[in-house]
Amino acid sequence: MITSSAKRLSKRIVDAAAPQSKRYEIWDSEIPGFGLRISPSGSKTYFLRYRPNGGGRSAPKRFISIGKHGVLTPEQARSRARKIIGAVLNGDDPAMDLSAKRKEITLAALIDLYECEGAGHLKERTRQYVLARLRNHAVQLLGRRKISEITVKEIERMIQDVTAGKTARTINAGSRRQSIFRGGPGAAAKVSRDLSAVFTFAIREGLLTVNPCRAARKPKDGKRDRYLKMDEIMRLGTALETVEREGANKMATDIIRLLLFTGCRRDEIAGLKWCEIDFEHSYLKLEETKTGKSIRPLGAPALALLSKQCRYSGTDYVFPSLNGLKPGNGFYQGTKRVWKRVRELAGFEGVVLHTLRHTVGSAAVSAGESLAITGALLGHVNSRSTDVYAHIADDPAKRAADRVYTTISNALSGNKQAEIVKLAKHQA
Repeated sequence: MITSSAKRLSKRIVDAAAPQSKRYEIWDSEIPGFGLRISPSGSKTYFLRYRPNGGGRSAPKRFISIGKHGVLTPEQARSRARKIIGAVLNGDDPAMDLSAKRKEITLAALIDLYECEGAGHLKERTRQYVLARLRNHAVQLLGRRKISEITVKEIERMIQDVTAGKTARTINAGSRRQSIFRGGPGAAAKVSRDLSAVFTFAIREGLLTVNPCRAARKPKDGKRDRYLKMDEIMRLGTALETVEREGANKMATDIIRLLLFTGCRRDEIAGLKWCEIDFEHSYLKLEETKTGKSIRPLGAPALALLSKQCRYSGTDYVFPSLNGLKPGNGFYQGTKRVWKRVRELAGFEGVVLHTLRHTVGSAAVSAGESLAITGALLGHVNSRSTDVYAHIADDPAKRAADRVYTTISNALSGNKQAEIVKLAKHQA
């Protein structure tokens, strides 16, 4: 944890405090123990540290959150800190009182607390998904239960109910947007993992001593090993051409093609920005991925397709939202709807958009590429520095990108070259 020097907390200082790779604190120079905590996600929380009155230096330090910046101004937080200090001088111990109250809180209240104080390490998009799963599955089934009373059996029953689809529902979010929670084994595995993290947070906070999720029997993690063979990629190419003739949005079909030409995850391409593309050196420098910043070599098919995209004014995205093309509207979100029709036309079973990423890995290994090169294509951990990687003109990963993605591109366009037949034999 990083700690900065003390300074009087003002709105200017708090607003200017930028998130860093690790959580850090800014201490107030006016009130001892009063400070601001900035998490890597950008969340800013006012807090107070103190020792119980009469305990001296041997007394344990207490920590109490005062509130989030934005909800409170620095002056409002400072005023609350003074009131807490006044209570401490009168012999009270607010942090311990709060801890005692929290031990009796419900699971729904614990998840609210986790959102404010325990989920700051998560990337914002991941954080949104985790909290949505927790509230739309765990809270539905166990939200009113006191956390001290939740048993292993209840966790297992929750997993069974989510698997059976008992928590499935559709929530209208306005502006023609919907949040769909289907349940099933995959959702059950994820929500049990998320809930385990919440209980671990509760243990760190002194609210529990045991995590009931640890001993619970969990479903398989749902990892898929499905990938497309070369004849299936040809069927996919035909299906993409068909939906385009039917009037499907070209952004969606180009995103699907780029998933096969890059091995990227869906949102890495849908949310791609022009500043992340280096046409000169043939690579993507992704600002935000599941594992942080990432470098991906680009093959000729991806470069050709990206160079044909229109550059819309007022947005940084390659595939911007079509809702007015106003700044801040975000990126195009309609790929799943088009994919559903593509999958139907191609006759695919058990195929999702992420299958295309597995297909790239399979094609690379089947073509004889090493695991290290395959990892570089998919953006797995790479020990080389970004700068060195970006400026090696004859990098083996770039040559592999041309080999692998050109083969996939040929199959997608229905070009039955000898190399495709050879690769199909390897995959058989």
